[in-house]
Amino acid sequence: MAMDRDQVLRAAAALLSRKSTATMDEVARAAGIGRATLHRHFAGRDALVRALEDLGIRAFEVAFDNARLHEGTAVEALRRLVAEAEPDAQLLAFLVTENQLFEGDQVNEGWARLDARVSALFRRGQEEGDIRIDLSPAWLTEALYGLIGTCAWAVMDGRVAAKDFQYMIIELLLGGARRSVEKLAVPNS
Repeated sequence: MAMDRDQVLRAAAALLSRKSTATMDEVARAAGIGRATLHRHFAGRDALVRALEDLGIRAFEVAFDNARLHEGTAVEALRRLVAEAEPDAQLLAFLVTENQLFEGDQVNEGWARLDARVSALFRRGQEEGDIRIDLSPAWLTEALYGLIGTCAWAVMDGRVAAKDFQYMIIELLLGGARRSVEKLAVPNS
């Protein structure tokens, strides 16, 4: 039986996003393959993580393309982007917390491409007057990645309903956690 590389990588991401210290043996079991097969395709944990990174970058580039970021308002495009990112949220949850991917001179240029696309979307939203200008597009980009990743963990752990994934991310990102002044005001008695 032939091994489906992407399927193995997705199984690895699902396991590693819940248990970052999982061994290669545990990854092989989660993927439904033998340890020797896993080692033939990925020489070690570093090779596996780099393959996950490549898969993740490709998956998110496809999500960005499918979200049609250039169409409609930036807020509409952001909603589409979160919807398109949802199927690969577990993968992003793992990748954004894997420090080895962001250390030294070996940072994959794909991250810069993704960051540039998301930052440009936030910058456009600021120019359209729909997104706060007191927060930099770079910070908003990091916040979006963080929200997607943490919401993926919350869904995996059953603390958040999967059907609320998109709503919770968009509402917190665009609306913030603070109640509006109107809601906080106490009516005169």
